[in-house]
Amino acid sequence: MSGNIELLNTTLAAAKAADRAALIAYLPAGFPTVDGGIEAVKAVVAGGADVVEVGLPHSDPVLDGPVIQTADDIALRGGVRIADVMRTVREAYEATGVPILVMTYWNPIDRYGVERFTAELAEAGGAGCILPDLPVQESALWREHADKHGLATVFVVAPSSQDARLATITAASSGFVYAASLMGVTGTRASVGAQAQELVGRTRATTDLPVCVGLGVSNAAQAAEVAGFADGVIVGSAFVKAMLDAPDEAAGLAAVRSLAGELAEGVRKR
Repeated sequence: MSGNIELLNTTLAAAKAADRAALIAYLPAGFPTVDGGIEAVKAVVAGGADVVEVGLPHSDPVLDGPVIQTADDIALRGGVRIADVMRTVREAYEATGVPILVMTYWNPIDRYGVERFTAELAEAGGAGCILPDLPVQESALWREHADKHGLATVFVVAPSSQDARLATITAASSGFVYAASLMGVTGTRASVGAQAQELVGRTRATTDLPVCVGLGVSNAAQAAEVAGFADGVIVGSAFVKAMLDAPDEAAGLAAVRSLAGELAEGVRKR
């Protein structure tokens, strides 16, 4: 069975045709439970998310700040496994019909087996993977299997990336390019900053792929600001914080649905 890279491509193209940025939501699998995580994905899509990234909880994240680390710890203590991540992708995709990607560090895939991981992700209806710590020069094996199974390979670029490096990364990318708005880890911030806009411009000079911005966006005003220069707005920590701060799961689901609605409105006010 082939994965859903084409669904991802058409979804991002449809947002562009509507003269707006896409809203991409991140939520970790297994948080607050596996079932609760699946319901959370459904809630953000009901609120207006166009694409969802499902995080594969990892014990030693390099890109994730304290909010997502807290959620990952809850998921890992709950016993989440890769099979649960695949189940989350499958059930979320079947329920919503939107592109579902997995965001994961390389070590779990390497231990699980690249062929096995890509085959199972495609079979679950996944659209691809975001791989923040896989060096592009070491990615040939992954890309071979991802291409074979119809999965996007999304790499992360940063403000520190030189133009030649950007060209190397984007040449190996598919689906979209994840532009980190600043140097540092995920988390909500008061300002997204001018660095992001400059990075989007430099990245676009190397590729026709959509460029989507993450790290720091937490409200409608920031979403509107980023939507003014990016093809997609990626929000993670704000959704996870809404779940963490809620008194119970039902309240958490209502909170993330409401936040998705506000952010979806924001990306339409570019």
